[in-house]
Amino acid sequence: MKSTALVVRQKFGSVTGVGLFALIFVLISGTWWMYAQNEPILVPDVIDYQKLLPILPDAPQGWTADKPDGSTEDVGGFRITNVHRDYRKGVGDKGPTAAISILDSVANPDYVTATTAAWNNNSETSEGYSKSVTIDGNPGFEAFEKESKHATLWVMIANRYFLQIELQNQDPKELQEWVKRVDLKKLAAIK
Repeated sequence: MKSTALVVRQKFGSVTGVGLFALIFVLISGTWWMYAQNEPILVPDVIDYQKLLPILPDAPQGWTADKPDGSTEDVGGFRITNVHRDYRKGVGDKGPTAAISILDSVANPDYVTATTAAWNNNSETSEGYSKSVTIDGNPGFEAFEKESKHATLWVMIANRYFLQIELQNQDPKELQEWVKRVDLKKLAAIK
C-alpha cells in the first residue's frame, strides 16, 4: 500500500520506510542538538514496541490481518518505537486494504510540533483533498487521493503517539470506522 505521510511519503511498516523516517528524525533532532550541545540530555525514552502491539486491532469480520510487527531502535542518540499491521479483504490487488501504524514520538517534541502545525492547511482539488480533523478531542489530518483511491488519517494521541490509518480501494468515510477499532484511550494511557 502506498502511503501519504504528511512530512515524508513513506510506509512505516517497511524497512525502507523506517530507515527514511529515522533519517528525517535524526535531521530534525540534529537541529535541536546544535542548540543544546552544552545542555544535559533530558529526552524522555520511548516505550518498548511490545507494549503497543496489543493496540493494533484484530481484523474486522470478512477481513484478514497480517501478524502485527514493530521495533524499538536506537537512531542517532534517540530511540524510535514503531508498530504496524496490514489488513486485506479478498484477494488480488483490487481488493480493499488497510494499514495501521503507531509511532512513539516522545523523544522529539519538535517533530510533533512541526508535523501537527502542518495539519492546519486544508485544500480540495479535483484530485482529492486534505483537511484538519479532530477525533475524540485529538488533533488529526485526513487526506484522500481520488485516482488511486488512497485515504490516510493521522491522529496525534497524548501529544506523543502518531496513529496512522491508510486505506486503499475504500471510500474515505471508512477511515472513521477504522479509527473506532483502535482504543485511543488505552493508547493514550501507555507510558
